[in-house]
Formats: sequence, C-alpha cells, structure tokens
Amino acid sequence: MTPLALLPFDGPLSADLRAAGVEVLTGPLAVLRRELLVPRGLGRLARELARMQPALRRLLAAQRIDIVHANTSVLLGLRHAAPRLVTHVREIYPPMPVAWPAHRRAILRADRVLCVSGAVRAALEPAGDHVRVVHDGLAVDARRAPRATARVALGLPREGFVVAVLGRISGWKGQDVLARALAEPPLAERGAIGLVAGDAWPGQERHEQRLRALAGELGLGQRLQLAGFRDDVDAVYGAADVVVVPSTQPDPLPNSALEAAAAGCCLVAAAHGGLPEIVHDHRTGRLVAPGDHRALATVLAGLADDPDARERLGAAAAADVRRRFAAETLARRIEAIYEEIVQKDDRRPFL
Repeated sequence: MTPLALLPFDGPLSADLRAAGVEVLTGPLAVLRRELLVPRGLGRLARELARMQPALRRLLAAQRIDIVHANTSVLLGLRHAAPRLVTHVREIYPPMPVAWPAHRRAILRADRVLCVSGAVRAALEPAGDHVRVVHDGLAVDARRAPRATARVALGLPREGFVVAVLGRISGWKGQDVLARALAEPPLAERGAIGLVAGDAWPGQERHEQRLRALAGELGLGQRLQLAGFRDDVDAVYGAADVVVVPSTQPDPLPNSALEAAAAGCCLVAAAHGGLPEIVHDHRTGRLVAPGDHRALATVLAGLADDPDARERLGAAAAADVRRRFAAETLARRIEAIYEEIVQKDDRRPFL
C-alpha cells in the first residue's frame, strides 16, 4: 500500500516525501495552534473545520485509507471520518476554560494518542493506556562547523564567549531572557556575545522589534546580534561556545535542543516542558529555572570560565541524544503501533 500525505501547502517537506515514494496531496487543513486559543481564533478554527470536513471525508473514502495519522499540531475533525486514528500531539496547549477541555476530549477519542514527551502526556491527564510517549527522532545529522570558519561566516570576533539561541523569535522562546542575562554583571564583565539565529513568523514581526528595543534599553550594542534565518546551522553550532534554549513557556520537545545536543554543543535549557527529557543536569548539559535571567547569567559565566566542562557536556550530550532519539527507533515504534491497531482493533472495517 502506498502511503499518502496530506499537507496544507507545498514546501520542502513535500519534496522530501515524494523522494521517499510518498504520494503527496495538498489542501486546506484546520490546525489548532496556540495563537488560535482566543475567542476570535476559535471562531476562525470552527469555520476552517466546517470547510475541511466534507472534503476530507470524501478523500478518505476515495483513497481507501486504513489508518489516519494526524501529525504536527493537532488536526481536528477526524474521529468520525477515519477508520483508525492516530493523533500525534506536539504541543502543550494552555489550559483555557471551555476550549481546552473540549480539545482534550477530541484528542483522547483517537485510537492511539502519541505524545512527543512525558510533559505533553502529563498535560492530557487523566489519560488512558492508549496515550503513549513517543519521543521524536533526529531528523538531521547535526554537525558543528570549525570554530574559526564559522565565526568568520557569521561576522563574529575570533575570540570571546558566544552564546547562541536558535529558532523563531517569539514571545515565549526566551530570546529576551538571553538579552537580559547578557546585561547582568557576570556576562557583561566577560564581554559575552549573544547570537540570535532565527526570525519571526510572518505577521509576528513585533517580537523581533521588541527584542531590538530591549537590546537598546539594556545597552547591549554589538553584544546581541540578530542573524536572522540561517540555513547553515552547522556554522551557528560551530561559532557558539554554548547553545541556550531559554523558553519561558513549556516547550514540548524542541528540535533546536535535540539537534544542538546531537551536534555536540554544550546546552543550557529551561527546566520545564520536554527539555529535562533531553538534558540531564550536570551530565549532558545544564538546566536553569524558566525565565530567570540571573540564574542563566550565573550558569553561563561558569561555563565561560570552564572550557573543559563545555567540551565534556557537549560530548556527553551528543552520545546520549544520538542513542535515545535515533530516527530508526522512532520509525520502529510508529510501525509497531500501526500493527497493534490493525491486529487488535476489529471494531470497524477498513474503508
């Protein structure tokens, strides 16, 4: 049976899937994201669902689909359209009154619910045995470019302590926490430089504007550099002495942390969400209290003075993450769940 992928639009993922022999269709999909969990957003979501469901039912019937695997942010409206439904939860949604209980019930009606971290599963409690933790696998073979070459490519000084944060600039990814940490005496005295690799989502440019304004208020000058989107992440890893993931809200299982650790970077992360499932404090990286820029500054200053510790933690992280989050492990677990559903669930015939 040929696998079929339904995506909201064409992009790099479409080409990768087709190259792997997957049939790809594109069409309007209703996807629940954090920014939609407001009255206006929920109204928009309801309209998208009403528009999507009839077409999706026809597609599933025409294609004789055995299992629907709803991936990325939770795609809604599938319970009565799919013969067997696997819902893959990749978000920790804020527990908003009315909206969250209804959404949680919709998630738990799937035959199997896969959570990318224990933190995601905890947000769904109470949950049954059909709710499983299945950690993501590494999607890329992350590596570090040579330090000197990487710093030239990014316009960074050859020497000096550099701390990088990778990912979209948003109101909760914590780029502002790094900026405030840089202004604290332990890092200011050492001339530490912060490198922000990433930009804001289209329409969310205000977050980058606020970060630039904060850097001005703190007098950081060239000590906070916004590099924008970079596809040469190996250069970012190579240029950085430490990579930080200072999310102020619980991050489910950020790829930025997985990939930086796999590349052998010394990682400092906020101690909530799925990050403690990636980083073991003092063994494969460091954990700090979420949103505490002073604690972050203290930990970073200690690492600035101890290159041997940075090297040890980075090497341990690479070995640990490449073992526990191997893509092959993820594929085997997903295949086993598919087989389990088909073999044990004969309540509904295939379409």
